Amino acid sequence: MENYIIHLEMKRLFYFVLLIAGLSSVNSCKDLTNEEGDPLLDLNPNTGLVGPRALSREVTDAGTIAEYQYSGLLLTKVLTEKGSVTQIEYSGDKISKVTFNGYLDSDGDGVLDTDSTSYTQQYTYGNLGKLTLISENRTVYRKASGTPPQPWVVFSKTKSIYTLTYSSTTGKLATILKKDGPDAGGSSFAYTDYSRATFSYLGDNVSSTLKEIGVINGSTLNAPTEKYNFEFLNYDSNINAYTLLPFEYKVSVLISTEINDDRSLILSPNNPKRVSITDLMVPIPTPVVFSTNYRYDPQTYVTQGFMVNYFYKPM
Repeated sequence: MENYIIHLEMKRLFYFVLLIAGLSSVNSCKDLTNEEGDPLLDLNPNTGLVGPRALSREVTDAGTIAEYQYSGLLLTKVLTEKGSVTQIEYSGDKISKVTFNGYLDSDGDGVLDTDSTSYTQQYTYGNLGKLTLISENRTVYRKASGTPPQPWVVFSKTKSIYTLTYSSTTGKLATILKKDGPDAGGSSFAYTDYSRATFSYLGDNVSSTLKEIGVINGSTLNAPTEKYNFEFLNYDSNINAYTLLPFEYKVSVLISTEINDDRSLILSPNNPKRVSITDLMVPIPTPVVFSTNYRYDPQTYVTQGFMVNYFYKPM
C-alpha cells in the first residue's frame, strides 16, 4: 500500500479547494427536495424540521455524495458517487445483508478508483442482539484501456471475516478485527492478512481509533507493518447527522476500504471539530490535522461541517 499520509495530504488539499468553493455557494444548496418530493432541511438557521426525521442527503459544492432511501423507517438503499449503490436487506428489524456495487477510494487519495468493486456482506448477531460477525466476498473489476472500449474483467477476489467485540462495562464497540485472503476457488483458502481497529471513547463519543495492519502467519497475527492513530477532538454538544443511520450500516462504511477510520466520527452522537491522523510507523510521527466550524438547525442537528451539507426529511 502506498504511504497513507501522502494520500491524506493530497486529500486535505482537495478538501481545502472544495471548502473555498463551498463557502461561496452555500445558498445554492437551499430548498432541495428528496426523490419523493419531500422538502429537505434548509440551511437557513432560522428554519428546520420539527419532529421525527431521517438523513436524506449529503451534499458538497461538487454535488451529492450520498443519498439515503427508506422503506418506511428502514434504510434500504444508499446512492453514492459515480453511480455506486449500496443495498440493505433485513431479517425482521435487523440488517442481515449489505451489497455494494460501484466505486471506492481504496487508497485514500480523495479520488474514486477507476476499478469497480462489488461485495456482499452477511451479518451475524450474538446472544444480546449485537452485531458480532460479518463475512464478506469481494470482487474488484478492471478495464484495460483501448479502442474500442474494453470489457470489465476480474482483477482480484477476496474473502474476509470481521469479528466485532464490545466493552464489557459500557457495551460500546471496542474492536473490529478483519482477516482476509485471496479467493482462488477450491478448498485451499487461507487468511493471509489482517487489520484491527481499536476504539477509545470520551463519554459517548469516539476519542480515537488505532488502526493496525499486518500479515497472518498460520494462525498468528504478526507485528503490524502499518499503524495509524485517528483522534477526534473538541466535540460539540449538538446532534451528529449519522445518529439517524443504523449502527450496522455505519460499521459497513468503516470496513468498506482498508483504511477508512477517519470516518469513525460517525459512531459518535456529537460532532468533533478537529480530526488528527498520525502515521505511527515513521521515526517522528507528525499528525495531519483537519478542523471545521459547524452550523446547526434549531433542533441542534448539524447542517454543515467538514465541507459537507446535511439535508433531512420528515419521517
